[in-house]
Amino acid sequence: MLKPTNPGLWLFICLCACGRPAGQSIISRPIPFGAQREQLTLDYIRQHYDSGATDIQTTPQIIVIHWTVTPTLESLYAVFGPDTLAASRNAIRRGGRVNVSSQFAVDRDGTIYQLMPGNRMARHTIGLNRISIGIENIGGPEQPLTSSQLQANAWLVRRLCKEYPGIRFLIGHHEYLAFRATPFWQEKDPTYVTSKQDPGADFMLRLRQSVSELMLLAGPP
Repeated sequence: MLKPTNPGLWLFICLCACGRPAGQSIISRPIPFGAQREQLTLDYIRQHYDSGATDIQTTPQIIVIHWTVTPTLESLYAVFGPDTLAASRNAIRRGGRVNVSSQFAVDRDGTIYQLMPGNRMARHTIGLNRISIGIENIGGPEQPLTSSQLQANAWLVRRLCKEYPGIRFLIGHHEYLAFRATPFWQEKDPTYVTSKQDPGADFMLRLRQSVSELMLLAGPP
């Protein structure tokens, strides 16, 4: 095939050949994750999941979709940046000192950012952290998620399913409690749960319709 003289057309052809929409990509923008945060994460795993754990590696089986409530990407980085949990997070402080995070974030315009590796544990969903990948979307009840975010989430879900063939489930954060009393639930403290509403039933319905060919489950079989 001859290379087109128009650079824009050549970029479009290359992206389509790679199986992704023109212009869609993942920008690497890691959150701070040094030795202290890694140790705190391991402490969390030992406290909640496996007292004999020796690393923070995960085996992704579930993709969990979130919204941030924070209005901008920069405000999300401000929340995720510290190693330790903010004093204001009373509902989950007893669960451990390591700060919350997710592996990916999607900005309002659909730009995807990778915050940490997909197979290293982030604290984003009680009971499922060790088997899940979290995708944060900038927005919330007062700032509804956008169509660009929907398209970006669908693209990212497809990519993650190729990278991690063990992924079987696609859920919203508000749906995570359906996994209690199943083999997927790893939380040892039965009282350590919180109520969530993100990202809402409508967004998840549209996202599942967008990736229906993947036949991902919305809950335990």
